[in-house]
Amino acid sequence: MRFDRFRAIVGSMFTPDGEGGIAERYEGIDVRLASPLVLAYIGDAYFHLFVRTRLLSFEQSQVHVLSDFAAQIVSAVWQAKAYHAIEERLTERERGIFRRGRNAKSHAPRRASVAEYHASTGFEALLGTLFLEKDTERLDEIAEWAFQAIAQGMMAEIAAKRGQRVKKGAAE
Repeated sequence: MRFDRFRAIVGSMFTPDGEGGIAERYEGIDVRLASPLVLAYIGDAYFHLFVRTRLLSFEQSQVHVLSDFAAQIVSAVWQAKAYHAIEERLTERERGIFRRGRNAKSHAPRRASVAEYHASTGFEALLGTLFLEKDTERLDEIAEWAFQAIAQGMMAEIAAKRGQRVKKGAAE
């Protein structure tokens, strides 16, 4: 997007409603018509909050540790691994939402491969869709599966560095 287009959008984002408030352009969102990247944007925010809250079950005083772990867990690399670990548990519709998000045109960050970044975008689009549809039970279930898969993977990496082995299911 060109900078002048960006400035025009930002400049017209909020407009007065004539009653002293702010006029809203949309009354909701049809997830079937929404950009997959917008869905991923919402899913990313949800997963960040889910992970940060979930980490409080393991640490409650060291903010630096919490922040570091959260950043690792929500990385494109770990989200891609998590998606592949839980893919079999998803419905065909959920896999379709993932594919739509994965195939959206975007740019990969430096710390992940293009495939990992696209997979994480698909995963986030799935979470964003469920969030906007207010399917909180399924949303929380999938997020917890992903969290468990990531925790298991992180434990295995730590153990491998120490020359140890982690029992399957230790994070569950």
